[in-house]
Amino acid sequence: MTKFGELISVEKPVLIDFYTDWDEAENNVETLRDVAAALGDKAKVIKIDIRKNEILADALRVKGNPTFMIYKNGEMKWRKTGFQDAKTLIGLVKEYF
Repeated sequence: MTKFGELISVEKPVLIDFYTDWDEAENNVETLRDVAAALGDKAKVIKIDIRKNEILADALRVKGNPTFMIYKNGEMKWRKTGFQDAKTLIGLVKEYF
């Protein structure tokens, strides 16, 4: 939990994808690569495996796969469960530059 606090307590927006590998098709790594490439060093993009981080997922009430969150300065700015395309995620993160 301490490490998570450090990850989200930065001035640039942090996009987090809480995921599991239940289904390969659901784990769209390429979408996040596209988002990270488009945002460059203006934002962080992080994937967190729900099963390997159950305490954190429970604390944040992550129930669905995937669940996306955007944090800035330690504060959650946006959250949505369900698939999002790269263009949508890029646009959302840019709102918090």
